[in-house]
Amino acid sequence: MRLLGNWPLALLTALLQTPPQLLSTVTTSALLAELNAIAANQQVLSLSGPPVCDILMYHIEYETVGGADEPTTASAALMVPTGAGASCTGSRPIVEYAHGTSTERSFNMADLQNAETLLLAALFATQGYIVVAPNYAGYDTSTLPYHPYLIGDQQSKDMIDALTAARAALPLASLTTVQDSGQLFLIGYSQGGYVAMATQRAMQAAGLRVDATVPMSGPYALAAFADAVFYGEVNGDATVSTTFLATAYQHAYGNIYASATDVFEPQYASAIDSLLPSTLLRSQLYAGGKLPQYALFSSIPPAPQFADITPPTTPADLAPVFALGFGGGNLILNSYRLSYLLDAQAHPDGGFPTLTTGLPAAAPGLPWRQALQRNDLRAFSPTAPALLCGGDLDPVVFWLNSELMQNYWASQSSPSAPVSLLDLESAPSADDPYASLKQGFKLAKAAVAAQAVANGATDGGAAAVFEAYHVTLVAPFCVAAARSFIAAH
Repeated sequence: MRLLGNWPLALLTALLQTPPQLLSTVTTSALLAELNAIAANQQVLSLSGPPVCDILMYHIEYETVGGADEPTTASAALMVPTGAGASCTGSRPIVEYAHGTSTERSFNMADLQNAETLLLAALFATQGYIVVAPNYAGYDTSTLPYHPYLIGDQQSKDMIDALTAARAALPLASLTTVQDSGQLFLIGYSQGGYVAMATQRAMQAAGLRVDATVPMSGPYALAAFADAVFYGEVNGDATVSTTFLATAYQHAYGNIYASATDVFEPQYASAIDSLLPSTLLRSQLYAGGKLPQYALFSSIPPAPQFADITPPTTPADLAPVFALGFGGGNLILNSYRLSYLLDAQAHPDGGFPTLTTGLPAAAPGLPWRQALQRNDLRAFSPTAPALLCGGDLDPVVFWLNSELMQNYWASQSSPSAPVSLLDLESAPSADDPYASLKQGFKLAKAAVAAQAVANGATDGGAAAVFEAYHVTLVAPFCVAAARSFIAAH
């Protein structure tokens, strides 16, 4: 079988439905009504501007591979602009979007009730971009019984297979006036920020065209990020992301644990391998005792020398978030946390807890840390323009990921493409192209805090801002920045 890069050609062309399924036509008036329905959507409308094109929403299915290169299937949304306007017809660029973490197996980017789908529809599809948004293997109609979470090789193959399937479907028999221009922009948020960057790396290695990328709030420096969590800087959503990581790497590499009880507390271990993604809602997972909502680690130090990081109290801004990650009914065994910390001390990451080389540990001993090193993106420099976007107070995906990635890119003696960093928390500079977005973000944070105070919060709304920060606050502003960046390329 002939190979293109690392992908068998048969997999690259395996669109499973010809023609793909047309789910709906989203008119500009219907999209405008949806955007005006609730306050959160109105924020999106203020960032996107009025809808210009109608959108044909398709559902496509394609062949891809799992984390161990096993054959499987996956699905994606394909949004095609249509209408009489000049930007709604002819040769149109493609935006491929990688979505954030979802615990629900039924997750489907072809559903306009999905907040990420609505954001893409408003900011890209109705403005004249063809949008391809994979659901990933393990979700929706995929036959894979798990999700290969943050496995860079697999997730980039999945994205390339989805893109190739979408291009095989274009132009659609029902819409011959819209064609693929050949331009490609890769963007993604949270987990998807990592996936977008990994996909740029893979396409670059295979000699495939990418015009620009915007990874947003992603765990690019994966090994340093995981070390920070085990050092006690427990992020929001840690019980979900840790479960996804450990079980995905176990499926892919087979050596993370001999038994799940080597890592997880007995009350969670028996069902953990097949828990995520789930047919249950996240709230049901917590309520049913399948996962703890917050407590990743025990509040008892795993050894006396780690008492001051059980939990840590600095930096002060995030200390309340870290503290939530410790308590009774915790997910990870104290003995495993200890083995992880000892390995991290013996083989330290160059980016955390002390900035030295900025690179992952050269030879970690623990299989989980070996898998993290294998999937860390701090060995890649883009040849197409890239913008990193996020907020430096993010309690879910720490800003250190963007800083370490930017530092690595800046350290390269001859950067092959312009790369830039957008921190929504930073003060606007002279001639700042993102000044209005930074100001809007500041106002949005203030509105969340004010609403919390009006509802009785006594902390000035700080907890409400932290809760909304990653998903509700940063995401729409970064996606709006992505559109601005893409328009310049």
